[in-house]
Amino acid sequence: MYALLTLPALLAMVTGYLLGSIPFGLLLTRAAGMGDIRAIGSGNIGATNVLRTGNKAVAAATLVLDALKATAAVMLAKTGLFGSVPALDIAYLAGFGALLGHLYPVWLGFKGGKGVATYIGMLGGMYWLFAVIFCATWLVVAAGTRLSSLSALVAVIATPFAVWAIGWPEFAILLLVPSLLLIWKHKPNISRLLKGEEPRIGAKS
Repeated sequence: MYALLTLPALLAMVTGYLLGSIPFGLLLTRAAGMGDIRAIGSGNIGATNVLRTGNKAVAAATLVLDALKATAAVMLAKTGLFGSVPALDIAYLAGFGALLGHLYPVWLGFKGGKGVATYIGMLGGMYWLFAVIFCATWLVVAAGTRLSSLSALVAVIATPFAVWAIGWPEFAILLLVPSLLLIWKHKPNISRLLKGEEPRIGAKS
């Protein structure tokens, strides 16, 4: 893997982090006059919790923008802005930086979202088919369970295997770290799932 202490790698990760740390869920809900999203539902700044306000448009906008900030980081890296060799590693590092920024934004005391939309954005920036695989898996599970967290967990576990199967073993291995991070961030959800207490998609706070 590209040496993490090289200047291009650090620049890619820092730029990705700054993009990823933009808290769109918080900004959009405040702009819509809904107050601080961190005081609603689970307190999360992501689209699933924004949906609990009942405002589907703001939730959709949050989902799209949280994804696009990672896609933007990856695409910037692909232009060669931070160095072009090896391209896979530098683009991955930019996307991973964006994910870290969303999960641990410096502006919010390092308390961010669960990272699902940003993970999808990173996948889509690398290759659109990866994002399609994740979203298709999520939709199939969500259709049967109406549990966003369970759908995300299944998709985040399945996606690296699918990426490997379609011929990207190196990237599949790189995906293990962000995948494990997302699982870690879903620990409270896993606990509620085991107890049968996880709220369904669309449930208001």
